[in-house]
Amino acid sequence: MSSSPEPAATEGAVPKATRSNTATSANAAALYERISADSSLTQALFRQALQDPGGALDRIVRLGEELGLPVSREEVKAHVAALDDGASKQWLLKARGGL
Repeated sequence: MSSSPEPAATEGAVPKATRSNTATSANAAALYERISADSSLTQALFRQALQDPGGALDRIVRLGEELGLPVSREEVKAHVAALDDGASKQWLLKARGGL
């Protein structure tokens, strides 16, 4: 009975799932920076989140697609929750119902 040898692990290789999570985390961070740099967009998203949190989240996901920074709703929520930024935490608290 012969078995195929397992391929040797490459030193420093990142598992595929981790690479994917890292890329999407990077996308969420980059998208957050792009949105934060546009004060009128930031304010519009905040106002929308107060009235329609799910819609605001969908809008953020669409913005990511348009900017070539695809993210999921879950990635956006995780990124905002992980921030050490008072204004973002306030947004998250205000919009918690839809997030």
